[in-house]
Amino acid sequence: MDRVEHASELLDGPLDDPTALIANLRDLRRINRLTGGAELSLRAARTLGDPATILDVGTGAADIPAVLLADARRRGKPLEVTATDSRQEVLDAALAARPALARVPGLTFQQADGRGLVYPDAAFDVGHSSLVLHHLDGDDAVAFLRELRRVSRLGIVVNDLDRSRWFWLGGWLITHTIAASRYTRHDGPLSVRRAWTRAETLDLLGRAGLEPVATFVGFAGHRYAIAAQ
Repeated sequence: MDRVEHASELLDGPLDDPTALIANLRDLRRINRLTGGAELSLRAARTLGDPATILDVGTGAADIPAVLLADARRRGKPLEVTATDSRQEVLDAALAARPALARVPGLTFQQADGRGLVYPDAAFDVGHSSLVLHHLDGDDAVAFLRELRRVSRLGIVVNDLDRSRWFWLGGWLITHTIAASRYTRHDGPLSVRRAWTRAETLDLLGRAGLEPVATFVGFAGHRYAIAAQ
């Protein structure tokens, strides 16, 4: 299956339906939990040591930061996560979808664009992104990876979908059976068609000057997380 370029998901649009956006973030949190997306990021981050600070770019529902923080608390490790998104509407919707996030120790929300982060070099131990890379075409994806690495002292974790006809079918089925939001039903299958395969992402990392150190693959092969330095 060839990758679809220059296509727009509803989440790339004006976000003028707050109810659908909140439902979408709840859908994504549920799908992450059911398909193991958060666990992949957790395993990949551990290969970079025990980070005390993590920058999450394109945080969406902020469910993965919450999982990372809960794991650190269980292990008695200090951790602070800065959860960012380029649009304030998404951050507001994340808190509306799950108000308890405002009270999670160590979790901070900030508006920031991953293509031009305002933070100084090596401001965080680890930079993380989940379901962001497929929104970017080649040169923008490389620039994004370089920028994420610039602000990360130990390395980065990139978590995203893989692309194939079978994964597209699986994405269509799951979004049309459990998703409540029209955003999710539209964007889910399109995200698979826009996704970079593992091999393509490894190539993007190489173009960005990064060296992969570990790769973790979801139980169905549908998703992966790569730690790189």
